[in-house]
Amino acid sequence: MANLFQTLLRPDQEEKSERSEVAQAANLLQIGEFQLLQLAYFEWHGHELQERQCDAIFQAYMVHHKVPAWARSYARRISQMAELGGLDDHDPAYHRYDCEYYKALPLGARRLAIAVCCIAFAVFGAIFVSTLAPQTGTSILPPYFNEKEITPAKPSALRGS
Repeated sequence: MANLFQTLLRPDQEEKSERSEVAQAANLLQIGEFQLLQLAYFEWHGHELQERQCDAIFQAYMVHHKVPAWARSYARRISQMAELGGLDDHDPAYHRYDCEYYKALPLGARRLAIAVCCIAFAVFGAIFVSTLAPQTGTSILPPYFNEKEITPAKPSALRGS
């Protein structure tokens, strides 16, 4: 019972040092301990963890505090990378088991790109449509004047005579 209260008061402190290595590496990657076990298993064995093995490995880890050698090795390597400054915890390779993790274009940038495309489409569409007009205009951009509307005034009309 005393261990339960100690764990509740200090959840970051593990009783077993091997489990604390795995927990620390999982915290560095911002993933769960089971996901770290899955990543370590894949890296060590070269294939995904089978479903029938998941329960046995996780129960041995959580209940019996048995940390596989491949998990300790992977956790130590993650810790070393963090100490050297070479760990990118946002790397999608570490989050491939996260259902909710994806790196998307920020919403503001996506909206800006859509707005720019819509405006460009509208401007170039208007220019294209204006070139199809049967009238002879003086320019392809607004205001649209005909040659009749902007004919120069005669010099006699300017003098007022």
